[in-house]
Amino acid sequence: MFDWKKVLIKLDDSLEHAIKVLREGGCRITLVVDECNKLVGTVTDGDIRRALINKITMESKIRVVMNAQPIKATKSLSRKNLISIMLKKDLLHLPIVDEEGVICGLETIQHLIKNSSHNNPVLLMAGGFGKRLHPLTNNIPKPMLKVGHKPILETIINQFIDYGFHDFYISTHYKSELIRDYFKDGAQYGVSIQYVHEEKPLGTAGSLGLLPKNLPNLPIIMMNADLLTKVDFKSLIDFHNNNNNANATMCVREYDIEVPYGVVDIDGYSVRGINEKPVHSFFVNAGIYVLNKKLLNKVTKESYLDITDFLEKELDCSGGVNVFPLHEYWLDIGRIAEYEKANQDAATMFDL
Repeated sequence: MFDWKKVLIKLDDSLEHAIKVLREGGCRITLVVDECNKLVGTVTDGDIRRALINKITMESKIRVVMNAQPIKATKSLSRKNLISIMLKKDLLHLPIVDEEGVICGLETIQHLIKNSSHNNPVLLMAGGFGKRLHPLTNNIPKPMLKVGHKPILETIINQFIDYGFHDFYISTHYKSELIRDYFKDGAQYGVSIQYVHEEKPLGTAGSLGLLPKNLPNLPIIMMNADLLTKVDFKSLIDFHNNNNNANATMCVREYDIEVPYGVVDIDGYSVRGINEKPVHSFFVNAGIYVLNKKLLNKVTKESYLDITDFLEKELDCSGGVNVFPLHEYWLDIGRIAEYEKANQDAATMFDL
């Protein structure tokens, strides 16, 4: 994989320097940035050749050669959208910038279309009642609530597809027919979707016992279907596989709690110190897991089981449980306030 930082040049760099960077970078493009690292232009093979034809000297500043209006994309765009832009515009490269216009990456069409396929099954937990979201969920399961113009569950499935996953299982209970009628067998997405139905609620891990026994001998990704996140699922699988001593990997998220008062440290009747509104940080369960297949054999069919109880029993077993800390965007849509925030974030984070 190329290092895009090696192809950065400044506005006052010379044409000669740009040619050197272009040649050594191996990307057939250089990215011109200002003193704040904001993208202000690009220089490609064609730009160099046009400059030479127009007899622009090697000492000339690159600002007179560069394309000052390059097509760029924000880092929130999905792989599918990036490919669509590049094919439509006939681009080999697409600079990626953040909300401030600061360069943060470079995609190439060659890299994007080489999408590796992952045979790991994906189980999406979509059977809950969503009571905390009443009245929105009176007649529709929570994963089918729309964020932007798509159901939450569809956004999740599309994200997995973007990373090359194609074998899906959806655990259903409440209003299950609405989920089945919408996604069917997954053919419209080019993937396989099968359903495991809980006749009665089986907890956050009970549906593992309903999965078919002929699953491939690969780790399975299990995820709550009421989450919005930008986690890199390929990196998650790679992390789990590279730490193969663990039978499970749990994604965790840092969570801060501020005590709204001054906390008084006392010794008997004496005050030893006062800590004004201290903040305590914890890692909390993010609702995304990777489980080795052999763990599924420990789940009895039709038995109620919560994932935290299940994994806690594995802590003392050979292999144990690893954590995968998330730094990416993550939102648990459990209450009305989170649902409203998800819709506010839909356009900027998910292009919805």
